[in-house]
Amino acid sequence: MEEVECIVIGAGVVGLACGAAIARSGREVLVLEAESAIGLHASSRNSEVIHAGIYYPQGSLKAKLCRRGKEQLYAYAKDRKLPHKRLGKLIVATCADQIDQLEEIRARAAANGVTDLRMLDRAEAQEMEPAVECHAALHSPSTGIIDSHALMLSLQADLEEAGGMVVLRTPITVCSVESGGFIVETAGKESLRLRARQVVNCAGMMAPQVARQFAGLDASTIPEPHFSIGHYYRLAGPSPCKRLVYPVPEQGGLGVHLTLDLGGQARFGPDVRWIDEIDYRFDDSRADEFVAAIRTYLPGIDRENLSADYTGIRPKIVGPGQPAADFRIDSQKVHGVAGLVNLFGIESPGLTSSLAIADYVAGLLPCRSALPPSSH
Repeated sequence: MEEVECIVIGAGVVGLACGAAIARSGREVLVLEAESAIGLHASSRNSEVIHAGIYYPQGSLKAKLCRRGKEQLYAYAKDRKLPHKRLGKLIVATCADQIDQLEEIRARAAANGVTDLRMLDRAEAQEMEPAVECHAALHSPSTGIIDSHALMLSLQADLEEAGGMVVLRTPITVCSVESGGFIVETAGKESLRLRARQVVNCAGMMAPQVARQFAGLDASTIPEPHFSIGHYYRLAGPSPCKRLVYPVPEQGGLGVHLTLDLGGQARFGPDVRWIDEIDYRFDDSRADEFVAAIRTYLPGIDRENLSADYTGIRPKIVGPGQPAADFRIDSQKVHGVAGLVNLFGIESPGLTSSLAIADYVAGLLPCRSALPPSSH
């Protein structure tokens, strides 16, 4: 049986960031990924937005880690020359009743330390983005976009440079808790039996399922998973806007917004549809509703200029109609198992927060020490 100090389960952006941060602390790290490549799920099926940290409750992990992670991510992207742009965004009130909501968003952002938002009246908003129709808007200058795949490749390189390794096609089958560590068994092309002192569960949508495979872990500490799929449409021709444009947030998400890729191509999404299982098929049956949502702030958009692009699934830990949940980063204080960190509900702003999450997780793990003798 092979021994390794730390196993990270899941090679999405957060798993890779955690693996790299832990490896840099001098620990031996293996990142185990069930799929055939890194970041095939939520990490690559999103809007690739660097969020400012605007919407989240004061004192929440989302608020703290998003704001910290944004600054880290911009600095990291600049240092590594990763494709990114600080474009800014407008959050628009599409009716007079939503202006008060914009004020609430600005107040919440200020409580989170995001103090660069500026309220715009209709004329000021249209001076910035003439195609946008609104009653008022909030301008967030520190919102941006990043190439998420380039980010993940860079994090994998950091991990490997620090002596860690990513092992693909290696799904976890069993993980048992023993004195001073864990026994982790995997399937795949080559089944492995590994002994580790620390395990970090970064399996994204599959994190609750992976946690249930830990023999000896209290099941009451594992949340029920919920899945919300969002659809993205691509706009043909030039973008009507130079910045990202968001409506006021809706239940379950941030609304159907306009975002841009690094080539300047516009796309719209995501909507919010609750599903029972992971299924990325594109359902075009609600295209008219989608277009109607866009036209509330961009009335010039025509249905014939939109084409189905891709879908993404949010790894939620609350269901329809329930208040949004904070990130769950559970250490021994929550579940009682030394050396185990479970990450649940790492949806947006997980990409923005990834480097800050990694530092937070690395700080929860005990300092390096020798593995005790195996009882197996």
